[in-house]
Amino acid sequence: MEFILILLGVVCTIVGVIGCIFPAIPGPPLSYAALILLQFAKEEPVFSNSFLVKFAILTIVISLGDYFLPLLGAKKYGTSKYGIWGAIIGMMAGIIFFPPLGMVLGIFIGAIVGELIAGKENSMALKAGLATFIGSLTAVLVKLSLSIVMAFYFFIYLFKV
Repeated sequence: MEFILILLGVVCTIVGVIGCIFPAIPGPPLSYAALILLQFAKEEPVFSNSFLVKFAILTIVISLGDYFLPLLGAKKYGTSKYGIWGAIIGMMAGIIFFPPLGMVLGIFIGAIVGELIAGKENSMALKAGLATFIGSLTAVLVKLSLSIVMAFYFFIYLFKV
């Protein structure tokens, strides 16, 4: 049983890191699941309860932030409500119709279309699209950082005697 849990943990770790780049795969939750699997695989606890709680909170916050960072980036650069709604609709459409990269492109295109509908000039609409795109990239980097840290702990404690 220990071997199966560890193998599942390795798979979750690898897929979790990859999932940070592909929006259709929940990267940080999978990376966190790997830590839990390792905890159950070993006879003695590998991680403290506070360690697991801290990473659970980080996983939840960063996973939610993945959806809000692009919108916060748009809001910071003065995107109108039309641009925000366009980004939200574009994100949803991108996830449904063009996974895995559709989410990022959908946010970008949706924000631009929303701003154009609001009557903004092309340059302002493009600025809104770029702001949401930068927010999306920031979210990816934050998720990737967390998943890499969890992968580090997984493999360090996997081989710890």
